Amino acid sequence: MTVDLPTVWFVAIAVLWTGYFVLEGFDFGVGMLLPVLGRGRDADRRVVINAIGPVWDGNEVWLITAVGAMFAAFPAWYAATLSGFYLPVLLIIVALIGRGVAFEYRGKVDDPRWRARWDAAIVFGSAVPAFAWGLVFANIVRGVELGPDGVVRSGLLDLLHPYALVGGLATLALFVLHGAVFLALKTDGPVRRRARTAARATAPVAAAALFAFLMWTQADHGSGTTAVLAAGAVGALLIGTAMVARRREGWAFVATAVAVAATTAVLFVALFPAVLPSLLDPAFDLTVANAASRPYTLTILSWIGVVFLPLVVLYQSWSYWVFRRRVTREHVS
Repeated sequence: MTVDLPTVWFVAIAVLWTGYFVLEGFDFGVGMLLPVLGRGRDADRRVVINAIGPVWDGNEVWLITAVGAMFAAFPAWYAATLSGFYLPVLLIIVALIGRGVAFEYRGKVDDPRWRARWDAAIVFGSAVPAFAWGLVFANIVRGVELGPDGVVRSGLLDLLHPYALVGGLATLALFVLHGAVFLALKTDGPVRRRARTAARATAPVAAAALFAFLMWTQADHGSGTTAVLAAGAVGALLIGTAMVARRREGWAFVATAVAVAATTAVLFVALFPAVLPSLLDPAFDLTVANAASRPYTLTILSWIGVVFLPLVVLYQSWSYWVFRRRVTREHVS
C-alpha cells in the first residue's frame, strides 16, 4: 500500500499548529488578563504569572516544531508564507521575545515601576500574537496574490481584509476566554474568583466573534466537514461557559480547548488540498502536491517524527503533571 506522504505531513502540520494554539492560547489569554486579574496586589500578579511559569516556554516548542515541519516538508509553502506575511510574522516574533524577556526580568528589581513596564510587555507580547495568528491564518485560507513564481505580491493593506480582521478578533477573544478558564482551574483565592468573573464576561464576546468568523469561513470556503467542525467549536464554547458558571473548571477548560482545536481544524480542512491559494489564478495555487519536498525527504522526516514526537509529548505531559497543583498567594509570598 502506497502512503500519500504529502497529505500525511499536511495533517501532521495541522496537528502541530492545533497543539500550539490549544496550549499557547491559554498562555496568551493569561498574559492579556494580567492587569485585570492581578489588580491591587503584586502577589496576585505573581500568582497569575506563576500559573503558566513552568509551562509557557515548553508550549512554544509546538510553534518551533510546526514551523520546522513546514520548512522541511513544504519548503515552497514555508517560503511564501513567511515572506508574504513578513510584517505580521515579525511583529509576532518581537512580541514573543519581549514576553519571554519580561517573564525573566520582571522580578529582578524590587521597584513597582520596573515591574509595571515588564507587565506591559507581557500584555503586549500576548495580545499581538493572539490577534496576528488569527489574521495570518485567515489570510492563508482566503488566499493571497500569489504569482506563478511562488512570490506573494499582497501588501499589508491587502492582508487587512475584513475577513482576516474578524479572524484576528476571534482568536484574540477566544484565547482570552481560554486563559480565564485556565486560571480558574489553576489558581485559588481572589485570582480564581476574578478569573471566573472574567470568563463569564468574556464568553459572549468570544462566542459572537467565533460564530461570525466560522460562519464567514463556511460561506466562502466551507464543506460538510467544516460545518460539523464549526458547530462543534461553537457548541464547545457554550458548554465551557456553562461549566464555568457551575464551577466545573476542569470540564470548562476541556471545552475551550476543544473549541480552539475545532476552530483550527476548520481552517486546515477548508484549506486542503491547497496550502496557499492564489487570488490571481487558481493555477498558481500552492498545493499539497506541488509544494511538498521530495519523497525521500518526507520518508526521512516521517521516521524522525515517529521516534521523537512521542518523546516530546510524553515529556510535556509529565511536566504538566508535576506542576498540576493550584497556585495561591501562599506559594508566592
